Amino acid sequence: MAESVEAPTPRLATELPSKYLPAVGYRDLPEPQGLRKYMGASIILTATALGSGELVLWPYITTQAGLGIVWLAVVGITMQFFLNMEIERYTLITGETAVTGFSRLWLPWGIVFVLGAILPNAWPGWASSGATVFTFIFALSESAVPLIATIFLLSIGLAVTVSPVIYQTLEKVEGIMIVLILLFVVTAIVVATNAGAWAQVVTDIPDVTGNLPGVVAQLGAASLFGAIVFAGAGGANNLVQSNYIRDKGMGMGINIPNIVSPVTGQEVAAPSLGYMVPTTTENERRWRQWWRIANWEQLITFWFIGALLLVSLSVLVVSTIGTNTDLEGGLGFLQEEGAALGTIIGPWFTTAFYVAGFLMLFSTNIGVIDYVSRLAGDSLKVTFLKESTFWSESKIYITVVWLMIIAGSGIIWTGIEPVLLLVIASAGGGFVMAIYSVLIIILNRRTLPEFAKLKGWRLPIMVLIAMFYIAFSLFLTYQMISQGPASLT
Repeated sequence: MAESVEAPTPRLATELPSKYLPAVGYRDLPEPQGLRKYMGASIILTATALGSGELVLWPYITTQAGLGIVWLAVVGITMQFFLNMEIERYTLITGETAVTGFSRLWLPWGIVFVLGAILPNAWPGWASSGATVFTFIFALSESAVPLIATIFLLSIGLAVTVSPVIYQTLEKVEGIMIVLILLFVVTAIVVATNAGAWAQVVTDIPDVTGNLPGVVAQLGAASLFGAIVFAGAGGANNLVQSNYIRDKGMGMGINIPNIVSPVTGQEVAAPSLGYMVPTTTENERRWRQWWRIANWEQLITFWFIGALLLVSLSVLVVSTIGTNTDLEGGLGFLQEEGAALGTIIGPWFTTAFYVAGFLMLFSTNIGVIDYVSRLAGDSLKVTFLKESTFWSESKIYITVVWLMIIAGSGIIWTGIEPVLLLVIASAGGGFVMAIYSVLIIILNRRTLPEFAKLKGWRLPIMVLIAMFYIAFSLFLTYQMISQGPASLT
């Protein structure tokens, strides 16, 4: 009788640290399809960016300091482009999120980033801002803002709870909103902006740059830093680009299950650990194709659309109400801008502007609730809840969604100024970015195959980006210690 031969044990990857999380096996990169197949992987990230920096913070700053300061917004979104690509780099090769990678370096990092996402965004600046703009549309009393905001938060929670595959629903909804917003912006640019205002974007740079300390003193370091952080997505939001490209089926992400509704979808309770790509000629070839596709998708969907909206909405506000340092903080300047557009174009365009503004803020609110819950679900399931057969990633996701909605609704009824809530969220997000901009450099230098490592000209760029976020975070810390929390406003 012949002896049975035991099947060989699959070889485990040694590149990824396995002290805190299990080791993973090797698997070849899939063959990429064309760019069109993956367009939209960054659409939720872009939509989340619309209502904070693009609509509120940068246009308001422009009314105070002039159009020459918009170059800082472009710098901010450009830094995020490179940061997002390093987050994508890790996920394309492993199928794991960047936060899972950080947890491989030190297990508590997952909790750090869950808290770094939840705490700043528990302050519902987008919901209250969106509700305020909604009152402009129907000429409602400001006292209606808490009720309207609560209704919108509840509707978001119900929508994601019953969506069979949450990513697909969000991508479609956010995509439609962006199309509508772009149609409005293009119309407004053609009809309501002037060549002089566009020229100031460049000609006023020397004046603003030469008086940058004065501008910082005028606006407040926290407000300006928050605006640079939110010129794009900002905070822990960028980390969830890992999740979005996985759900889009990019790179090794195609091997990871999507988050589904625990009510209407089929759940997968296992933690989303990934794989490692072996070094072969074919994998190197596929990697170059994936990296090119990912860069172009991010460049078009996130950087180009985001920069276009940032600059265009700032030019629009100067073309309509000009620069006016006497403007009160808050969202009153949006109301003045809407009235000015109505005078230039017609009363109907005032309503169109408010509707577009509401859509921007609503899309941001959807994106924020989604990304915080998605990050929490992935991080907790991979680490501290990995053995649980009850707590799937989907259940954690939905639980965090409703906790945020309940907490946010309670904060809204306190009547705190919407713009103050945005500044709090953005300042907190800056501290988070200072931490993970360093960690992603370490991760992509130490753990990836040689052909996919962070190196060349992108390495010094990432070092400078990390130094920027660290420097501003240290400055804000010093300011809060020396001047108190009131220095944030």
